[in-house]
Amino acid sequence: MEQQDYFDRNLDLFEKLFDLQKQQLDLWLENVLWTPLWWVGVCLSIVPWILWLLFANKASRNRMLYTGFIVMLIASFLDFLGSSLGLWLYNYQVFPWVPAYVPWDVTLIPVVIMSLIEIKPKASPVVKGFIFAVLTSSVGEIVFEFLGLYKKVHWESYYSFPIYFLLFLVGYWASLRKNYADYRKKDS
Repeated sequence: MEQQDYFDRNLDLFEKLFDLQKQQLDLWLENVLWTPLWWVGVCLSIVPWILWLLFANKASRNRMLYTGFIVMLIASFLDFLGSSLGLWLYNYQVFPWVPAYVPWDVTLIPVVIMSLIEIKPKASPVVKGFIFAVLTSSVGEIVFEFLGLYKKVHWESYYSFPIYFLLFLVGYWASLRKNYADYRKKDS
């Protein structure tokens, strides 16, 4: 394919995609915005963070926020990827422009992982990761699907188990980082 043919085809696909996104936005505005399940998503996006701020160990807050941010990035990327590949879809997104479910990736997953790391800090991270993965893949996903928030298309909940397990372990690893240098000091 010639380069100009590629550019023309790419522009054509972009215009079709833009039209589909506009249709999806209209569908969301008419059927999702302000519904009870949309409000559930808004609350799930905000309330867990407030609770975490109130009850988390304040001495390790920055470290846990770093951990939560790492977890959030990975969870969001994987969710965007799965949604984009048509493995699952979300019916009641808080924001229609994001293909993933924001409360899950940006709030529930990182806040639960940060909380589990802080609760019984000397307990085995492997055991905690296993419990997190089992509950998230076999309870959390199923409840979200039952509520109609989430629909598996080419996915099974047990596929998620190793992903959640590894995500917890990455979060745990991130929480143990100690080598933060003072960026204000000049190197000699």
